[in-house]
Amino acid sequence: MALALNPIQIMKSEAEEERSETARLSSFIGAIAVGDLVRSTLGPRGMDKILVAMGRSEGQIEVTNDGATILRNIGVDNPAAKILVDISKTQDDEVGDGTTSVVVLASELLREAEKLVSMRLHPQTIIAGYRKATDAARTALTNAARDNSANPESFKEDLMRIAKTTLSSKILAQHKEFFAKLAVDAVLRLKGSGNLDAIQIIKKTGGTLGDSFLDEGFILEKKIGVNQPKRIEKARILVANTPMDTDKIKVFGSKISVDSTAKVAELELAEKEKMKAKVQKILKHDINVFINRQLIYNYPEQLFADAGVMAIEHADFAGIERLALVTGGEIASTFDAPELVNLGTCDVIEECIIGEDRMIRFSGVKMGEACTVVLRGATTQILEEAERSLHDALCVLTQTVKETRVVYGGGCSETLMARAVQEAATHMPGKEALAMESFAKALLTIPITISDNAGFDSAQLLSELRAGHADGGDTLGLNMEDGTIDCMAQVGITESFQVKRQVLLSAAEAAEMILRVDDILKAAPRKRTTDMGHC
Repeated sequence: MALALNPIQIMKSEAEEERSETARLSSFIGAIAVGDLVRSTLGPRGMDKILVAMGRSEGQIEVTNDGATILRNIGVDNPAAKILVDISKTQDDEVGDGTTSVVVLASELLREAEKLVSMRLHPQTIIAGYRKATDAARTALTNAARDNSANPESFKEDLMRIAKTTLSSKILAQHKEFFAKLAVDAVLRLKGSGNLDAIQIIKKTGGTLGDSFLDEGFILEKKIGVNQPKRIEKARILVANTPMDTDKIKVFGSKISVDSTAKVAELELAEKEKMKAKVQKILKHDINVFINRQLIYNYPEQLFADAGVMAIEHADFAGIERLALVTGGEIASTFDAPELVNLGTCDVIEECIIGEDRMIRFSGVKMGEACTVVLRGATTQILEEAERSLHDALCVLTQTVKETRVVYGGGCSETLMARAVQEAATHMPGKEALAMESFAKALLTIPITISDNAGFDSAQLLSELRAGHADGGDTLGLNMEDGTIDCMAQVGITESFQVKRQVLLSAAEAAEMILRVDDILKAAPRKRTTDMGHC
């Protein structure tokens, strides 16, 4: 009689393991769920999501259709889902746009892979097919790309079209012509440097989105101090991060034993003398503007006013970092060697009013490409979403200035790549051809989703789109204004080649990584010990 053996326990009791089919199914389900979550936000008619914060910032809400923002704020527990969240973040950091597309494409590749696995295709066979399909798609995309960088007028028109296409799916869609011009003007000021730190975005509630504007130079969200000059020409600026009360004894917060009140007056006088000495050191730099990261306090401010120096205190850290960058100065913290400190310069510093707030405008800064975008809007949520939308457009445009090739949007590029992959699959003997056909099918999900989100008949439009491409209409795509198939060159729906290529490669890599998984191990949590023991 055979004895039943107990299974040998290798891992700790609280550790978990999912093997083979169970692990694969768990990965597929998690990734597909994340794709379905953001799918409805894709395209010019995509819907928005409301994100409600819990815990410390409970009640705070965000309204957005930006894929990276949505995925960054949702808590996912599934490991495969976390991989898709990461590729969305990477896409956002690398090129700024296509964050939803990359997740939707990766999840669809895994949905197709799930069907192939159920047909008993080995994951390695599917991966091999996907790799060949990726190469065929990338070649087709590269061949379809156009480059107008040699003609400044045509290139600027390309940038305008890319900006309008990017903004079409955002909250700024109603004003896309205005904001596209604003974004292109801001990026062309960078003169190819791609340094987005030179473009400052200020959000001010009130007015409408159409009241937003681009201001040349730099605007600091601060007021000029009492009795300070309100306008300075040919400014020599010392940007500092220093406490003006280093040696100050907090008289009212300290215990001081004195014989008489006269001694307290002596203490205060001594403190004033130390502060005055520091101000004298600062004035030796031959400056007429002093901007400090920390508080300046009344007495030093009075001394600066007497010397005819504009003093600005408590400049926010991001503001002061950017200010040092655009004025060509450096942030100082000691003042014993004036000859070693680089001062910032600018033509005019004056007070300006935006909405109901007074601010300080720096015109004619040393870094000529510096500019400020002032966004106006009805609510904080609208302004935050407008900032995210504009940031996406600025990122895509700076990438396009570096990688000047462009491709057509509206599902045109995906249909072109799908057709190339399908064609390559017909010449591929073996099971890999099935994986390549599935890859082509996944690529067509992008135009299908764009059409579905706009409320049109995706089956009809896709069949017309595929037929048009088969007949040689390589520029045909979806016109979501009329719900028809149209020439993207005439409609002006253009996208950055860099964004499209990154979407294709990142989605394929993420799908391959998840497809390789056949075991999920969750480690046992580390026990919190109460025994203090020996250190």
